[in-house]
Amino acid sequence: MLEVAVAFLAFLVLLALGMPVAFALLASTLAGLLLVGDVPLQIVAQTAYSPSVSFLLLAIPFFILTADLLTSGKLGAQVISLASSLLGRFRGGLGQASVATSVVFSGVSGSAVADASGLGSVLIPWTKREGYPAPYAAAVNASSSILGVLLPPSIPLILYASVSGVSVAALFLAGIVPGLLLAAALLLVCWFVARRGGYPVVREPLDWRKVLKGVLLSLPLVLAPIVLIRVLLFGGVATVTEVSVLAALYAVLLRVVVYRDLTLSGLARSAVNSAAATGVVMFLIMASSALGWFITVQEVPQQLSSMLLGSITAGVVILLLMNLLMLFVGAFLDMSPAILLLTPVLLPIAAGIGLDPVQLGVIMVLNLGIGLFTPPVGTTLYISTSIARIRIEQTVRALLPFYLASSLVLIAVTYVPQISLALVG
Repeated sequence: MLEVAVAFLAFLVLLALGMPVAFALLASTLAGLLLVGDVPLQIVAQTAYSPSVSFLLLAIPFFILTADLLTSGKLGAQVISLASSLLGRFRGGLGQASVATSVVFSGVSGSAVADASGLGSVLIPWTKREGYPAPYAAAVNASSSILGVLLPPSIPLILYASVSGVSVAALFLAGIVPGLLLAAALLLVCWFVARRGGYPVVREPLDWRKVLKGVLLSLPLVLAPIVLIRVLLFGGVATVTEVSVLAALYAVLLRVVVYRDLTLSGLARSAVNSAAATGVVMFLIMASSALGWFITVQEVPQQLSSMLLGSITAGVVILLLMNLLMLFVGAFLDMSPAILLLTPVLLPIAAGIGLDPVQLGVIMVLNLGIGLFTPPVGTTLYISTSIARIRIEQTVRALLPFYLASSLVLIAVTYVPQISLALVG
């Protein structure tokens, strides 16, 4: 355990010094192995390379490409305009439009960061122009962006499946109800905060002809996750990797045939952006796998499981401690490395208390999703704050009711298994 403690200490110190996460993971692994002494260091390269050849992880770049293609064209602007025109006339409606748009785009993006940056760059300035406070606009975008990590096709759930061996289709099904429950909670918070603050509403009359046109133009995006995921993936017609390829082809055809706004330079730009994002994710996966292997061979999961299960008999308390651990890690570490590090540690504990690994995956992703808009290292928090051009503490204060709502949903998902497993069967 001393070697693992030194490795984690080295990791935290390197993070504090500003070293990129992936390099800090590799360096801390090497530090732990040097203390062990009798392990060849080339094994770090071997264990880091191993997950990069996974067929399952090939889905990640194609889902990222799909999201970039669909959010960068006329379709993205159309969906945002439709949601704003329908919900903007209610108290807190533009905040609710942000949540509703995140629900729609989560069906093609699977990434909270993509939603926070892509949608936030449009929604936050729009909300501010309508007279809403900038901290409110940033808080709504930062919190609603995490819906993409719960609703299929969630990239974090794919990562969890690659480590745990759980079915991706089962995890996608398990994320639907918690994702919609979280969306409903955020909608309620938007209304409550706006009503309490006396925020403005849109007064212009609703043009039903424009609404109908918007619905028809947005329909291909709404149908995409239904056809590609519900019919092809859940129907057993295609694997998740094959579905991701079909989704990317669907996005290209949609932009070329229906909206006619995709140029060769635009396609190349989306491909480059997706390749860069995929490179970051895969490097994190590889570095995390090396440290995860080191933790496993040092038998940390087994020792931690024996210690918790031997000293605490109440499953309720163990679940609470697991949640606190995941929330703490999520506040300091990005989702990809956190999932790859926590999964082998928590799976034996979950098995010891009879927690379904599918439910554990949803609980983990929700915990780490909350970490995305929690300081000090909240990715969607910093993205939204930057777009809104305000100080980080202003956004954090505005996020307080959203933290409460997310925590209540987390408690429900943790202690009521039916919420996650109702659709799994």
